[in-house]
Amino acid sequence: MKKRGYGIANMWYGIGNTAAPNPSGAFVDFLDDGSAIVMTGCADIGQGSTTILGQIAAETLGIGIDEVVVISADTEVTPDAGATSASRQTYISGNAVRLAAEKIRDQVILKAAEILKREPETISLSNGSVFANHTPSGLTIKEVIAKCRSNGILTLAHGSYNPSTTLLDPETGKGIPYETYAFATQVAEVEVDTETGIVEVLKIVAAHDVGKAINPQNVEGQIEGGCAMGIGYALMEEVNMKEGEIQNPAMSTYLIPTAMDVPEVYSIIIEEPADKGPFGAKGVGEPALVPTAAAIANAVADAIGVRIYDLPMTPERIVAALQAAKEKVE
Repeated sequence: MKKRGYGIANMWYGIGNTAAPNPSGAFVDFLDDGSAIVMTGCADIGQGSTTILGQIAAETLGIGIDEVVVISADTEVTPDAGATSASRQTYISGNAVRLAAEKIRDQVILKAAEILKREPETISLSNGSVFANHTPSGLTIKEVIAKCRSNGILTLAHGSYNPSTTLLDPETGKGIPYETYAFATQVAEVEVDTETGIVEVLKIVAAHDVGKAINPQNVEGQIEGGCAMGIGYALMEEVNMKEGEIQNPAMSTYLIPTAMDVPEVYSIIIEEPADKGPFGAKGVGEPALVPTAAAIANAVADAIGVRIYDLPMTPERIVAALQAAKEKVE
């Protein structure tokens, strides 16, 4: 018999390393042709950080994303940006890039104000052009950079960011381990075959507070990937040990979800800006994974009326739990 159930799980997650120094640096160079180079040690391992950091620089400098080249994770030329871990790169390296770009933007604005004989506060940059009181001035960013060059001014800067945290009290555990937190709620719908113990995840609804979705499509990809990993955590991934030796070291024996195991994931992006995040952004890498297994476990319990506390919830464990519950009743 197949039984259907629904489960919900909530989570909150600190962004960045826990109560530890967490700096990141970046260089940004505004070139003669109005394009820019971003140099960062941030390693893009598939999460899309190179795109995000390029977008942050482009938005700050008032140019298109196609006019930004990001050089990343080259230890010969890029500054340290820390590890790609702890869901930290958009928040921390994003701030480093933003700060570097802001220094250059302000430099260009000062020169533009001088050329236009306006107050700097009235000047803004957008689409490669200079605006005065939000009106096109007829001056381009490229022309302002050329003027800077003729005056011996280089338009390049370094930015760095280290979030404000404190060490944790060794006695009480109190402190400020993170500068900001991500929040999420996920709901899972499952169908459990009570004869075979096989669980099919039918649908996941995942609502995540990401502060500001700098690239919404990228955020949705992160959420979908996290949910896929959460399905593996809930239902199949397990390291089998015997006398200190891993018994399933190969991908043929250590099971992970395939495309056939991943259901429809309905992502909901919540934007509650982080005070100190770049344009309000937080991180979404690990938070997308955290609540999935709990939501599936709750859905399984709702479906079969038996709570299973060990992960993964393999068919064998589910059949055994159902049998134990049946014997307890008898």
